[in-house]
Parts: sequence; C-alpha cells; structure tokens
Amino acid sequence: MEIQQGNYVTQEMVSRLKAGMTRDQVRFVMGTPLVADVFHADRWDYVYRRVPERGGEPEQRRVAVFFQEDKLVRLEGDVVPQAAK
Repeated sequence: MEIQQGNYVTQEMVSRLKAGMTRDQVRFVMGTPLVADVFHADRWDYVYRRVPERGGEPEQRRVAVFFQEDKLVRLEGDVVPQAAK
C-alpha cells in the first residue's frame, strides 16, 4: 500500500508564492502547514513524504515559508519557485 504523509507540495504550488503575500494567501495556495511552531510564529513548515506501493526510494519534500510583519519574505527547502519567464 502506498503511504502518503504531510502536505502534498508541488512545484506549481510553490511557484505561485510571491513575496508580500499574506498568511491567508499562502494558506490558500499551500494549505494549512504541517508545522506551525509557537516559538517561531513567523515560520511555517510544509513536509511531505510518500512511500511507493511497490517499494523503492521514498519521496520527500520540505518547504519552509518565512513571514515578516505577516507578509511572505522568503522560502527555503527542496522545492523552490521557478524563475519568471
């Protein structure tokens, strides 16, 4: 059986994030974060892990979203926004 845990995060979702977005706008695009730490209120973590049904390497993704004055200021992690074309 395939096992999925956490927030499913795609390149398309991350590419929709822009600096200056509000927390509500980020939540609309990415969903509710898996980790919202009360000690780091300006950071949301989205973590995803999938183990294929027939074995093989697990797929893992991690994206951290950082806010300043309730506006998106930067991202870190395995999936990064694509450059504007």
